[in-house]
Amino acid sequence: MHVNEKKLPINRFFSSDNRFNTLYPEPVRLLAARHWTPLNVARRASFFLAAENGMRILDIGSGVGKFCLSAAYYSPNAHFYGVEQRKDLVTYAQAAGNTLGLQNVSFIHGNFTQLDLRNYDHFYFYNSFYENLAGTDKIDERIVYSGELYNYYNRYLYKQLEQMPAGTRLATFYSLEDEVPRDYHIVGSEMDNLLKFWVKI
Repeated sequence: MHVNEKKLPINRFFSSDNRFNTLYPEPVRLLAARHWTPLNVARRASFFLAAENGMRILDIGSGVGKFCLSAAYYSPNAHFYGVEQRKDLVTYAQAAGNTLGLQNVSFIHGNFTQLDLRNYDHFYFYNSFYENLAGTDKIDERIVYSGELYNYYNRYLYKQLEQMPAGTRLATFYSLEDEVPRDYHIVGSEMDNLLKFWVKI
């Protein structure tokens, strides 16, 4: 059974995206439609990524933690980690996590390039580099954006994923797929191909 039925008091937050987003302050809620993973996506992705017990799953660019928190609820047999470079967003994620009381989720303040991805089994990626491109919606204006950074991050993630062992799973949402190595094969897709499931061969 995936859904954590022992946490009945928190079920109300998972009845809709609008209800879940009440965990955050109003300015954060206004960003939800564009920048935070919808619950139905998190549910599907978590079932794919947490197909085996005890998996360590990393969300690259976790924002306010919506994917990690909802995935941790839907798949309590795995531990979800989120890495985010904006400290205020990590603070919001941790506060929401405290309200929900989930034990299988952790947040890391930092750039994903500072992590050793070999410490994780599988990955979720909601195109967190995309805001570096000109003309895209930004979460805020407090960090540097550039096409060079977009390319650098994609190349870095590509090389890191390339070094992962066969069987590594990756779920992408709204990805341009620049970060996906050729030995990752699509094994499923949903939501008009916006959500894709990959396995390294």
